Amino acid sequence: MSTDTVRVRRALLSAFHKEGVVEFATALAARGVEILSTGGTAKAIRAAGVAVRDVSDLTGFPEMLSGRVKTLHPRVHGGLLFVRSDPAHVSEAAAHNIVPIDLILVDLYPFAEVAAKPGAQAHEVIEMIDIGGPAMIRSASKNHESVVVLTDVADLAATLAELEAHDGGSTLGFRRRMAAKALRCTASYDALIAHWLGAERFPERMVLPLELRATARYGENPHQAGAIYTLPASMAGAEAHVASAQQLSGKELSYNNFLDASAAFEAVRALPVPAAVIIKHRNPCGASMGTDLLSAWRSALAGDPLSAFGGILALNTPCTLQLAREVGVPERFFEVIVAPAFEPGVMEHFHGAVKWGKNVRLLATGALDATPRVDSVLEYRSIDGGMLVQQRDVHADIEFTCVTKRAPSARELTDLKLAWALVRHVTSNAIVFVKDGALVGCGAGQMSRVDAVELAAKKAGEKARGAVMASDAFFPFADGLLAGAAAGVTAVVQPGGSVRDADVIRACDEAGIAMVLTGRRHFRH
Repeated sequence: MSTDTVRVRRALLSAFHKEGVVEFATALAARGVEILSTGGTAKAIRAAGVAVRDVSDLTGFPEMLSGRVKTLHPRVHGGLLFVRSDPAHVSEAAAHNIVPIDLILVDLYPFAEVAAKPGAQAHEVIEMIDIGGPAMIRSASKNHESVVVLTDVADLAATLAELEAHDGGSTLGFRRRMAAKALRCTASYDALIAHWLGAERFPERMVLPLELRATARYGENPHQAGAIYTLPASMAGAEAHVASAQQLSGKELSYNNFLDASAAFEAVRALPVPAAVIIKHRNPCGASMGTDLLSAWRSALAGDPLSAFGGILALNTPCTLQLAREVGVPERFFEVIVAPAFEPGVMEHFHGAVKWGKNVRLLATGALDATPRVDSVLEYRSIDGGMLVQQRDVHADIEFTCVTKRAPSARELTDLKLAWALVRHVTSNAIVFVKDGALVGCGAGQMSRVDAVELAAKKAGEKARGAVMASDAFFPFADGLLAGAAAGVTAVVQPGGSVRDADVIRACDEAGIAMVLTGRRHFRH
């Protein structure tokens, strides 16, 4: 046994969730390790025929205050904290009948689960704030030179393997890794509690309890590593998300796949059902509402079939086998398909129909109808040396105010609503053309709003005739509006608010174009 290897002779196990704990205790006991435990954990271990000593027997105090006080005692924390190589510590421990505890397993109370439950009462959530568990974790982590600290049942098998490989002991490297993981656990736990308690939207310290979901196939480019972390439901909102979607098939997602899939899902969920959106590089190249899913898909694809190749398809209703048969053909290719669910047979069709079918990632987000968007949730974005935080831009019903002599027709009004729902998902400066319930042109990320209009018109081609146009921000001059009129646009929706609004309105009237204002800008950088 090496000098940094410490034999485990005594272990304290305290777990809210008992999965795997009894088996772990059994394996430790078979090695001659004395088992200490509390409450329900001790009861479960004892029921399995494993000898276990109650912590209350060690401390001389019963569990009290409805279980709030169990392990908060010098004989517990002294057993975790005293330095085995310090003669003074050893002498003090002996004088106070403190015995060393060489390993602890602590599974904290499920605060996040209870806090996220609809209708959870404050007193129920408060009782899930673990006190003794985090205290023991910190004590053991501080003294990791002598103590193994475990907070994840996923590490139990590795711990037993460590003991097997080192004659019942643990190495310093292993103990350091477990201590670091344990402190990340308590930091995340405290961050969740602080978020639940705090009323500040932007507190003086922003601590995010992110959990690793998966490592990405790569980052924005193959030479970059990447990963995806998720927020708990109590912070991310109790709704369907791409970050928490179930991947049913396909290769590992890359950083870009996650970005594009999220952009597609954000866009399609804002539309009435059934709808389909096709995204390329975080911008829609096709989008449509239909009377049925097939018609929505066909209109979305027709918007820009060339750009759709290699893109992301998002649906706001379950993907049917009939649709999969149209999508999964050799001349098409999609990196990811996102939908609330996939009908039986869809995955098998993709796997058998086309070469790319086995690689397409099918992401099932779960139902959308019971998961309304809320604007109280924050968005986070990294910059050099820091992070930007903002309230997210949630699609809301906006009252259109007509400011031109001609009001939009019923058909134009329907298309204007779709255009306004889509333009907020396009990189600024953003212009979209919509016709007959489908996106026909998109001008994204242009430095000039006139350039954005001209790009959208070029994409639309002849479909621009009779289309409506949406702008994510006001027209600073009439030139952008005139470019749309020249392309054949008949109605416009924009926020308004320019000092030259009167000039833009006059240009609309002269061209016979109807225009409505929303009073809300939708920049997306």
